[in-house]
Amino acid sequence: MATREDIFAIGEAEDVENLYLTFNVEDEEYGINIANVVEIVGLQHISEIPDVPPYIRGVINLRGRVIPILDVRLRFGLPARAYNERTPVIVVELDNVPTGLVVDQVTDVVSIPQENIVPPRRWEGAETSVVKGLGRRDDGVSIILDLPQLLSAREVQLETAPACDADAQQ
Repeated sequence: MATREDIFAIGEAEDVENLYLTFNVEDEEYGINIANVVEIVGLQHISEIPDVPPYIRGVINLRGRVIPILDVRLRFGLPARAYNERTPVIVVELDNVPTGLVVDQVTDVVSIPQENIVPPRRWEGAETSVVKGLGRRDDGVSIILDLPQLLSAREVQLETAPACDADAQQ
């Protein structure tokens, strides 16, 4: 599928800070900053891990790297959807730790200037949110996700990934 080089080639002349990879989950369009996207791959065999939240589907071996797989649908409390050979996985990297995000469909790379991103309303009782902002576009709104917040929940972090990567290098 697409690599980081392919993704960046789309917007070579644009500022990466304003580029977002958009994808669908259910009927909504979400976006994550392209700077964190490593590649987009097809779903591979997932090895299940016991004692993790249901939205952590397990891990995959991607060219020798063990990558945790997070199902964004389940993370958002939506019903599960059957995977098939066309199910996309967006591999992101945060603090040098890769994570695969299973989404319904990858849609586009779009430019959304910072002045077009409106901060989300903070609802009473909600301490944190995975929503960083709402990106206004000519054809609608993309919900911009706060990737560190999406991946930061204590139970999301699988300590096996860095250790397994180190073991693979020996």
